[in-house]
Amino acid sequence: MNENHEVKDLRTNISFFKKEVKKFVEDRNWNQYHTPKNLVQAINCEAGELSQLLLFKDYTMEEILNNKELLSYISDEIADVFIYLISLINALDLDLSQIFIKKMEKNKKKYSSKEFNNGIYYKK
Repeated sequence: MNENHEVKDLRTNISFFKKEVKKFVEDRNWNQYHTPKNLVQAINCEAGELSQLLLFKDYTMEEILNNKELLSYISDEIADVFIYLISLINALDLDLSQIFIKKMEKNKKKYSSKEFNNGIYYKK
């Protein structure tokens, strides 16, 4: 893994994540376990762990950001979800940029800014 702690979103390509996760999985010979079904289930497990951190809590954004321990736990679980998502993308040999753009175009048509604004999330 890149030991440079200056890796930032603005300077990091998607390919960096894909390569890092691929190498991690290959170095452990885990490809045999990284089937789409297993990876989707792993994503759900990790998302559940993320959800559990906030279950029955009504933290404000400020409370989360000021609680370094909680923010660290949340960050770890977000990273776990992301890592498994990247593993799924790798397993299916998908181009994340292309599927993102395609889905955003669908979303823009489905949820027009004229009809869905000011907190409206569904059609009346």
